[in-house]
Amino acid sequence: MQDQATAIGAVLDAMYAMISGPAGPRDWSRQDELFHPDCRQIRTGADADGMPWMLAFGLAEYREDADRLLAGMDFYEVETARELRIFGNIAHAWSTYEARSAPDAAEPERRGINSIQLYREADGRWRIINMIWDNERPGLRIGE
Repeated sequence: MQDQATAIGAVLDAMYAMISGPAGPRDWSRQDELFHPDCRQIRTGADADGMPWMLAFGLAEYREDADRLLAGMDFYEVETARELRIFGNIAHAWSTYEARSAPDAAEPERRGINSIQLYREADGRWRIINMIWDNERPGLRIGE
């Protein structure tokens, strides 16, 4: 179990490293290694009236959207807590994060939770197959 947790942790650490960096396009060279080809990545939130919304992306769509959003913005996402459950060939990580404009910024710009599902391939490799996240906002705080 520990070896599996270590392998999953390496995938999650690499995922956070891949999205973090100075303004401009990200280095997506490891995306195919970390994410299953059928992966869906889902950004969620609430509008001004409190109504939920979501945007779902395949891998190519996510790359395009992230590069557009991060073109003029430094963005560093750091995991602050992780709850991991593993059962057979599936795993779920409840990953709390903080986003900052610089790695050493005193205060985060936002905090949220990534709910990440992973699948163990026939070769034993773990890859992200689904990911959905939400950020704190008025009325929604981590730990409340």
